[in-house]
Amino acid sequence: MELNRRAFCAGMAGVTGLALARPALAATNRLTARKASVQLAPEGYPATEVWSYDGTIPGPLIRAPQGGRVTRQLVNELDEPTSIHWHGIRIDNAMDGVAGLTQEPAAPGETFEYDFAVPDAGTYWYHAHKNSMEQVARGLSGVLIVGEPTPPDVDRDEVLMLDDWLLDPDTGQFAEPFNHPMMMSHGGRSGNLIGVNGQYAYTMQAETGERLRLRLINAANARIFGLKLEGMTGWTVALDGMPLDTPEAVTGEIVLAPAQRTDLIVDVTATDGLAALLMSLGGDTWEALVEITITGARAARDTVPSPLPANPNTALPDLSNARSFAMVMEGGAMAGMDSATYEGEQLDFRALIEKGQYWALSGQAGMSDTPFAALKRGEVARIKLTNRTVFPHAMHLHGMHFREVRADGSFGPMRDTILSIPNEPLEIAFTADNPGKWLFHCHMLAHAASGMTAWIDVA
Repeated sequence: MELNRRAFCAGMAGVTGLALARPALAATNRLTARKASVQLAPEGYPATEVWSYDGTIPGPLIRAPQGGRVTRQLVNELDEPTSIHWHGIRIDNAMDGVAGLTQEPAAPGETFEYDFAVPDAGTYWYHAHKNSMEQVARGLSGVLIVGEPTPPDVDRDEVLMLDDWLLDPDTGQFAEPFNHPMMMSHGGRSGNLIGVNGQYAYTMQAETGERLRLRLINAANARIFGLKLEGMTGWTVALDGMPLDTPEAVTGEIVLAPAQRTDLIVDVTATDGLAALLMSLGGDTWEALVEITITGARAARDTVPSPLPANPNTALPDLSNARSFAMVMEGGAMAGMDSATYEGEQLDFRALIEKGQYWALSGQAGMSDTPFAALKRGEVARIKLTNRTVFPHAMHLHGMHFREVRADGSFGPMRDTILSIPNEPLEIAFTADNPGKWLFHCHMLAHAASGMTAWIDVA
């Protein structure tokens, strides 16, 4: 079942001049979830039957101006219900797309109307949120870009949606079952083929001296990408859509957990005859994830990029009267847990496994009828995350952004997804300024499906 870059290189014999694939701009106000056939693997391997929006992987690229609205009709042509979550947008709760919490999913043959304001500029994405472990892995995701009124001084703005797919190399189809106990109880579903914008061996062209904005999005189910730049000098200017106060020079590895985004501004320094590379760490080896061919040269800028304009309502939370909560992550292989509550019943670990529940958040496996935290609008919450498992978890809060509270009391940048490492203390804080029922879960989607899902009520 091993299907890696080396294996695919054999299938690349005689294949030259790979076309540059870019996410297609949405042409209508409709997104149709349907089956399609896409050449995910290199030519020579069979095409893959995927589930997609409008027949492409990723789905149509949606662009909207800051302060504008996004209106899309979801048309469900699948054989099972589905919904769309607009990841990272501080959105009206009724439009958040969480089946069973904020809306009823669209049944096969039905539609759902999404219509919401986009208050924050930045890099966001959208994906299925019904049976998301399988539906997202099959391809139901796309990119949402909210543009600043005054864009930064760059020559080009490029979207790079990183993903992986677990394929059977003989058939080119997705390996099944999606809910394999090994994946559910370990690190999640990681693929054996990595690609960018739905394409293996992704290539671009640029000139020496060009300044690019690279919008990196991790759409993988479980893979944590370790990335680095070669032939480029870069600065991080935004995380999870939210601008940093000051651009930070990229000096080492970029860690991008599932669902996280990083906006970089890079200057191409590679010269003709060489290539600029976005490298990905696989095991102990760095491999080219994106290859940028140099086609010429132009005068380079000699200035550090300016900060992106701040989004509204990003003040630091006032911790003086904050309410404190503790979220303990338990379960999984090699650690386990004694027991947890599932569907109102206290069950031991063996009984939980029989019901497909391998994980728990503060003693609760899966969604409960009561929220993890009930907050009043404007209240500040502090959540201490304790990871007692042996696996990392990318914890994502819907509807609001939070900040890490560091050991010295200082705050980290605003994020909607944060990586929790086993046995490493982690605390976050946020102002509950968006009313509604908001999911808080692990974005290793197999973990969410098998226990690591809670919700927060803001009234």
